[in-house]
Parts: sequence; structure tokens; C-alpha cells
Amino acid sequence: MHGSPHTVSDVMTRAVVAVGRDAPFKDVVELMEQWKVSALPVLEGEGRVIGVVSEADLLPKEEFRDSDPDRFLQRDRLADLAKAGGLTAGELMSTPAVTVHADATLAEAARIMARRKVKRLPVVDGVDMLQGVVSRADLLKVFLREDEELTEEVRHEVVDRLFPLSADHIQVEVSEGVVTLTGWTDGPELVKVAERLAGAVEGVVDVRCHLCPASVRSDSR
Repeated sequence: MHGSPHTVSDVMTRAVVAVGRDAPFKDVVELMEQWKVSALPVLEGEGRVIGVVSEADLLPKEEFRDSDPDRFLQRDRLADLAKAGGLTAGELMSTPAVTVHADATLAEAARIMARRKVKRLPVVDGVDMLQGVVSRADLLKVFLREDEELTEEVRHEVVDRLFPLSADHIQVEVSEGVVTLTGWTDGPELVKVAERLAGAVEGVVDVRCHLCPASVRSDSR
């Protein structure tokens, strides 16, 4: 992985299983089981994403199998009741699909997933052609970055840039993703900025900042 910020294209799965609009209900279930996924993009034409069919879209068929919903339930669960009678991916899918572009940052993808309450996002280009899929697990891959890699990035992108005159007096240590900054600096007004920027490096779990102004160091002598 290159330096921050990472994008969806860095972590997405490019080999994607998908279905067409006319895929039968049972085929959709079998593909989900075979590939151990909770949702499938639904494609049309040469690969344009028109929707997503998920486990949640399939469950109404079982939920309402032996029930006779009253008119209040029918009013409140109209969409789910319609899906209970669905036979193909096109009848079951949620549309329009919630998607993301490959050049979106991981933070942007995470916000979309959280707001829309989905576990996976089809990755599409400018005309909605499928390029891959990104999942919650994919977004967490940045936390697998080695401590040495994080140390180098924090040193180069944060310390060297913010404190060019006192960078040699600042130590950067990373253990289990936790960054510790110690030493003194001639730019005390930037200490909080350094803490924030170090925390923004993807893969960093936490930041412990112990930077002191050079004046404090001089007074202690």
C-alpha cells in the first residue's frame, strides 16, 4: 500500500460474482452460499449495475411464508411483502444500487456504508459499469499496515513537514498501531495539528503526543 490517503481501488475485490436481472431466487441463494457473500450486484447489458440483492431482500419470503398479515402490517411492510412474492433478482433487488467510485477514499466508503446500513458496496465507474466490490472487511485492511510503515509515514508526512527545523529532536515510535511523539519543537502552535495529522494516517489506532516547546526544554536546564 502507498501512503495515505488510500482509496477504494487499493483494497477492493476485483473478481466479483454478480447476477443478471432474470436470475431465479434459488440461484441467488446458491451463489451467496457458494461465495460466502451477503449481497450480489445485479447487472444489465455489458455490466451496468442496476441494483443489489441481499440476504435482507430474500428473507421476507421465509418471514411471511405461513402468515396472513393484517392491513396494518400490509401498509407498513408493503415493500417487504412485495419481495416475499419475488421470483427473480430483478423483482427482489434494492434499486437504485448504493455504489461507490474506485477513487473514493476509504473514509468516504465507510461513511456511505454507515449511513446506508450496508455491508458491501459495488464499485462502479462513471457510467455505472461494475469494477469491483468493497466490503467492511476490506476497509479494515489499512489496520494491517506494519508499525515500521506507519512510523515512516508519520515521520515523513507529519513531523518533517510541520517541524523542518526541529524534526531531528522529535522521536516517532509506533507499537501495535499506536503512535507516540516525544521530544521538543520550535513550533508549539503546531503540536495539536501534528497530533491530528498523525491520527489521520490510515492504519493508526491512536496517538500519544508528548511534544514540548523548545522554551520548556531550555528552562529545565
